Amino acid sequence: MGTADKVIRILLSVVFAVLFFTGTVSGTLGIILLALGGVFLATSVISFCPLYTLVGINTCKVK
Repeated sequence: MGTADKVIRILLSVVFAVLFFTGTVSGTLGIILLALGGVFLATSVISFCPLYTLVGINTCKVK
């Protein structure tokens, strides 16, 4: 996973959390966004996205 991909995922996680905890988005949609934000944050921290492996996407530059 590339650096830009990690940064975008972390920013989206923060935005989703802010939307949920400020009450802008609530209910089922809020919980779904919060869970998605958690997945984005986790995949950024471990630098691996299982979905990318299944689809064959690589955002990391080849060394």
